[in-house]
This record gives sequence, C-alpha cells and structure tokens, in this order.
Amino acid sequence: MADGIHLYKGLEVCPLIFLHVATRPGSAHDYDEGFDAAVRIKEPDGDGLKARSRVFHLHVERPFLCTGDARRASTAYGELLIDECTPGKTIWDGE
Repeated sequence: MADGIHLYKGLEVCPLIFLHVATRPGSAHDYDEGFDAAVRIKEPDGDGLKARSRVFHLHVERPFLCTGDARRASTAYGELLIDECTPGKTIWDGE
C-alpha cells in the first residue's frame, strides 16, 4: 500500500508499506505479524520525458508494529538517501 507522496528536494518520496507475512488466499490479513517498508524515489513527471524511479527496501531487524511507524521510517530513509547521495552521483546510480 502506498501512503502520502511528498516532494523532497525536487524528488517524490513515496513510502511503501506492506504486511510482513503475505496473506494467503481465503485468509484474513495478519496484522499481528507487523509490517515491512520500502520507499520509492521518483522524478516528478513533466516535459514529456519518462521520469526515473527507484525502490529501496528498509532492512530492519524486526517488522514494524504499526503502519504509522513503518511510514515514518520509510519517509525518513528516503530523505536520508537523497541527502547522503555522493557528489558526482545520482540516486539512480547503482549501489
């Protein structure tokens, strides 16, 4: 699930939050197992050019207990990646 795209230094930062344990067909969601998070960083659409985008997964020891914590961590991680981008490189360059 995506929640709340916002602009940070000219890039769209979109937290991506999903269940830690996938829901099996015919079963209810298991929110007690927690949530995992990733962040999509994307150039805004415009000028008829195809916008670049990249997804970064948060690697944490345990799942987040609630979606709010996962969303905040995902947003903060995206901003950190943008801030710490090495001079002469872009967020789109491979790690």
